[in-house]
Amino acid sequence: MKATEQTLQQIERALRKTAEKFPQKADEEASVMTDIHIRVTQETGELMTFDDDDNELTRCIVEQWIDNKDDDFYDAIAPIIRSCIEKQRQQLESLSILKPYSFVLEDDDREPIAELYVVDDDLVIIDPVIMENLDQDLDEFLDKLLKS
Repeated sequence: MKATEQTLQQIERALRKTAEKFPQKADEEASVMTDIHIRVTQETGELMTFDDDDNELTRCIVEQWIDNKDDDFYDAIAPIIRSCIEKQRQQLESLSILKPYSFVLEDDDREPIAELYVVDDDLVIIDPVIMENLDQDLDEFLDKLLKS
């Protein structure tokens, strides 16, 4: 699925509104302990963000996603949302939330689909596309190493 410019703007706006709920930590120490849950409803195109206590932070309708019937819908939107998070990385990494915290994609049944982004000083999550077939590559490397 290719996201339209309007879709990207809607997601980015929702992320900005979410960030506004957790002011930038300038003088104060982070005190909130939570993850950011991004819940998307496939039928309505509704994107909502929640904290760990299921308090709604913001919501919007992504018109491109309304009545999407694709079986791989969540797999298709994960990289789109991840790229929007990456664009706003600087703002989203400086929220007044205790590290580490994650941005987690959920379906409308509150089931986690993908961990989109982890904010931590010492940890980096690599894009799953890069990690694809890594086990197989490592097994082949080990076999070649053991044979020589």
